[in-house]
Amino acid sequence: MIVMMHTAVGWHVELEFMEDDQHTRAAAMVRLPDGSEVRGHGHASRHRVDANQPRVGEEVAGARALNELAMQLLTKAHEDIDAASGRTSHPIHV
Repeated sequence: MIVMMHTAVGWHVELEFMEDDQHTRAAAMVRLPDGSEVRGHGHASRHRVDANQPRVGEEVAGARALNELAMQLLTKAHEDIDAASGRTSHPIHV
């Protein structure tokens, strides 16, 4: 049996948060091996009667930023497939 080994590729993802008492904003960025960067943003708001739990706001805003990042990566992959094949490919779904 022959096993093919492939070079491992790493992506570096960064998340940054900006917060006040009511809002959390998140910015996500992934740097791809070709040097290009894709960015996504997320937001969370705390209702005034809810307890102040910054970690929860970070989780919600961070998840939304990563979701936007994921959608942009799917769009980029779809465009790359089309460019390489010279035709319109089927949409890529999550």
